[in-house]
Amino acid sequence: MSRRSTESIAPEQLAKELWEGILGLDEAAVITAVLRALDEGADAESVLLDVIAPLQGRVGEEWAANRITVAQEHAATAINERAVAALARHPSAHRTRTRGRVTVACVDGEWHALPARLLAEVLRLRGWHVDYLGAQVPTPHLVAHLHRTGPDAVALSGSIATRLPTAHATITACQAAGTPVLVGGAAFGPDGRYARLLGADAWAPDARTAADDLARAPLPRPQPDHQAIDDLPHLSDQEYTLVARSRPQLVRMVFTGLEDAYPAMRGYSETQRERTAEDLAHIVEFLAVALYTDDDDLFAGFIRWTADVLTSRGVPAESLLPALALLGRELKDFPRAAGILRSGSTRLTSSPLTAAGTAE
Repeated sequence: MSRRSTESIAPEQLAKELWEGILGLDEAAVITAVLRALDEGADAESVLLDVIAPLQGRVGEEWAANRITVAQEHAATAINERAVAALARHPSAHRTRTRGRVTVACVDGEWHALPARLLAEVLRLRGWHVDYLGAQVPTPHLVAHLHRTGPDAVALSGSIATRLPTAHATITACQAAGTPVLVGGAAFGPDGRYARLLGADAWAPDARTAADDLARAPLPRPQPDHQAIDDLPHLSDQEYTLVARSRPQLVRMVFTGLEDAYPAMRGYSETQRERTAEDLAHIVEFLAVALYTDDDDLFAGFIRWTADVLTSRGVPAESLLPALALLGRELKDFPRAAGILRSGSTRLTSSPLTAAGTAE
């Protein structure tokens, strides 16, 4: 039986201990601190959402600001995941199932699984039977699972906006299987605008709100004759399809042109050249999803964030401008794409640099 004290550790103190353990890549210290806090009476849901979740956000911010490496970021994320697993096994986290069944999964191609895992554990703490399927779940396998288990809802998580077209197909497929879909995560926008655009049944800004909403009232099941919102009129111009399909060629042409448009690139090392190609691929990906959602701000926000990340690594943010110009030249016959690229360039030149990054 766990020991209970009259006064549990403050979340701020626990967060400080965990952060020190995370920075030191000391998994044992992190797990020990979490279990000790639970033994002393800390609320498991609060530890998940008020301590571990913000610390994971801080890990992403530290990576974006170039204060930790990619390897450190991955190790820190793994430590947080194991801390969540340890919490889930603690006696104080065991709850009798008093509610229905929810499937929690990440969009196919989405590797950032911790937000979904946090939601799954919060729902379990509140008495739900939870099927947690983890990262990048292929839509056909998700739908097959729904047919086998008949959950009350699917909670679909997405952190990266480039997965929104896949999320759209997944939402539609789940609804066609008769299961309502609650979505969440940074990919769907801070106000849930893309959740509405893609026809999700509900959206929540965080795990606590999602759990509250599911407890308040069941999501209505789609009717057999449910008509999914899969007709986005702006896609009729085919710009999204053409840009998405031609991404390798666009990256190659812009990369080649940059050697003349941005002379500093001629002195890049092989590693720097590889990273430049990766950055260009991300730019084209975000351009494509901005075309899919018909939202200039999605692309402009990504460009602003990328500029901050580059600046933190000693690369001038202005180096993005010739890349956007070259991409605009290649897509001069695509009116929406050209407008989105202009919006990105304007955002880059009209606002001062901010603290680097808000996401991994």
